[in-house]
Amino acid sequence: MEKGINQRKTEHIRLCLTGDVEGVNKSTGLEGINFIHNALPEIDFADISLDSNFLGKQLKAPFLVSSMTGGSELATTINQNLAIAAEEKGWALAIGSTRAFLESDQHKDSFLIRNQAPTAPLIVNIGAVQLNYGYGPEECQRIIDKTNADSIVLHLNSLQEAVQDGGDLNFKDLLPKIEQVCKQVNAPVGVKEVGFGIDGEVARRLYDAGISYIDVAGAGGTSWSQVEKLRSKDPLNKAAAEAFNSWGNPTKDCLVSVRGELPEVPLIASGGMKTGLDAAKAITIGADIVGFARHLLKAAMETPEDVIQTMEQLELELKMTMFGIGSVNLEELKNTSRVTIMGQSLMDK
Repeated sequence: MEKGINQRKTEHIRLCLTGDVEGVNKSTGLEGINFIHNALPEIDFADISLDSNFLGKQLKAPFLVSSMTGGSELATTINQNLAIAAEEKGWALAIGSTRAFLESDQHKDSFLIRNQAPTAPLIVNIGAVQLNYGYGPEECQRIIDKTNADSIVLHLNSLQEAVQDGGDLNFKDLLPKIEQVCKQVNAPVGVKEVGFGIDGEVARRLYDAGISYIDVAGAGGTSWSQVEKLRSKDPLNKAAAEAFNSWGNPTKDCLVSVRGELPEVPLIASGGMKTGLDAAKAITIGADIVGFARHLLKAAMETPEDVIQTMEQLELELKMTMFGIGSVNLEELKNTSRVTIMGQSLMDK
């Protein structure tokens, strides 16, 4: 029987599949962005390219399997299916928090997925707050080495920890410790939120500390205060969590804010991404890579082929969007004027 952190990971998966875990009256903000249809695109659909790169590796599409899980029997099936699919489709791949792997070899196969994805850019993940609970650059390097990963991302999840029963709440003086990880770890170090968003001011502080890329992980998708509310056995925590069911910075606002502050930083859009059209909108306002998580989870419970089918639909939707505005590659999509943001057309400028 699974106990402690392993049991929590299984509960997280099941709640994300079956529970009401999205924020209340909270969207990504991407619905305020619309493309201007080009009736004469003057391109061949067959020539549309989604080629991209991340962490020095080529991608066949500008897509990332976002960090979801690890450290449970169920997570092993999910991560191995995701890894096989990511390798097949040329996506980047991130796995869930590796703290459980540092503490125990139980369910190690949920983390050791490099054999299933030998060429995919692979990102491992640990909570930044753990830098205040005995973890540091040495542990970060160890998890990179154990998994043969290309990068590590530190997740910021203060509100989730506040709602979670027994959460780790000491977020004091984390920035200098993050800076030490960036200096001492022999791999790019990124930072992500978990669904409440990173704004430009915070991104600037992280970038100045040495962070290599930012995953905004904005509001509009899974709300981890909602997930932990459903898990909680504490009536006070459950009641207090209700006040935060619409908390967070929408993904669109995060992208605009971070890109405005840091024009050159590699930027990942995640948080409520459900379609290739969502991805196109995110790329148009500054994202380099788009991450999908819960949208892939149900398929990942089944087979790699199910995941691949979902991935192929997302890629087709992105290509259809590009065809609809006459963009043959991602650079043209990033620079298109055929878009309106909150009713303001870029073609008018």
